[in-house]
Amino acid sequence: MPPGRARVFDDLATCLRVAVIISGLALRGYGLGLGLPASILKYGASMLWGTMVFFFVAIAASRLPRPVIAAIAALIAIGVELFRLVHAAGLDAFRLTPAGALLLGRVFSPWNMVAYGFGIAAGAWLDRCATSVFTSAGAVGETSSAS
Repeated sequence: MPPGRARVFDDLATCLRVAVIISGLALRGYGLGLGLPASILKYGASMLWGTMVFFFVAIAASRLPRPVIAAIAALIAIGVELFRLVHAAGLDAFRLTPAGALLLGRVFSPWNMVAYGFGIAAGAWLDRCATSVFTSAGAVGETSSAS
């Protein structure tokens, strides 16, 4: 891909990642005030968290194929969810902070892993869509953070 085109793709991918993070924070912060059901808040935010994990892995491992990135993201998401089963005074105190709640969550739920899976799949799909825009426009070579 020509350098200018690669830069535009990188900017688009960054905007997409930032939009996912902002959407998740907005859903958690303003969803109740908008009258959204608790299940939409809970699992919608978990899906967006899974999408965010996919995008962060895609940034860190940009040369890996998309399915490998998705698998790594799934392992991270499952690991974080299972980590909620570990309790220690300091860790539980951190989980009560806003940062701890966002990063580690508070309560274990197997349904969160399902939501993360949907979010990771959505991230892979968004990444593929963004990539196809650039490859169908005549760009040559690998264009995505994942193939």
